[in-house]
Amino acid sequence: MKISFLGLGAMGYPMAGHLSNAGYDITVFNRTTAKAEKWITEYNGSFAQTVVEAVKDADIVLTNVGNDNDVREIYNKIFSVSKAGAILIDHTTTSAIIARKLNTEAIEKGMAFLDAPVSGGQAGAENGALTIMVGGDQKSFDKVLPILNTYAKAVTLIGESGQGQVLKMINQICFVGTLQTLSEAITLAEAEGIDAKTMVDVLQHGAAGSWQMVNRTETMMNNDFDFGFAVDWVRKDLAICMEEAKKLGVDLPITKQIDDEYKKLQERGYARADTSVLIKQFDKESR
Repeated sequence: MKISFLGLGAMGYPMAGHLSNAGYDITVFNRTTAKAEKWITEYNGSFAQTVVEAVKDADIVLTNVGNDNDVREIYNKIFSVSKAGAILIDHTTTSAIIARKLNTEAIEKGMAFLDAPVSGGQAGAENGALTIMVGGDQKSFDKVLPILNTYAKAVTLIGESGQGQVLKMINQICFVGTLQTLSEAITLAEAEGIDAKTMVDVLQHGAAGSWQMVNRTETMMNNDFDFGFAVDWVRKDLAICMEEAKKLGVDLPITKQIDDEYKKLQERGYARADTSVLIKQFDKESR
């Protein structure tokens, strides 16, 4: 199979690399050509100067770009040249609405489309340990599962088109909620003089344990936020969550509260900081 991978950001770059290492015939594209040129110095494969060139003969097209507008723009080009029978897979976190629209367009053109957002961050992409939530049809999912398994530890077909994106929204709600309570817990621990290592060692194996606790407690206490998933991006995702919830008549009061705190942190200059910067809401100077 000929594979195209479009979007070599912090996630896409290593994901495409895993495909190359697994021996797939892969062509990459990135809006900044220098990134694609760098990629082929590290991996076997080729790069294309345009989207059209990248996807015109591809059996599988994978995308991982920025937001709904980026996805809409790139899929207009993909649909213009991709061949009938191609399977299109979008790893971008988007609204369920656009995922369902793209699925409808793909079917009309004799193609298949899967919305397949990922969780696990840059480290998960680099280590081939992502979780992928897929919306779409079983037949297409079965065909591409070996491909997705090259950079994932868990790949699950959630249901119909758009439901992969809805589960990713749920994932975002869960992890920011964990960061909020962890921020409160650390603030209390610091006030009492309990050190981070002790806190994690004691609590990680019980009901309070989480990935965020194990991997972020010490960095949060050390004011280290120069890594991971940026505040700008999580606010984009939370906006999608709240819009979907509004459409379904569901109230998300805690999610709205956390989003408001992230907005304040953006205004304080933390827009590109890791999401664990949420703990800075408790700085005395911010109150």
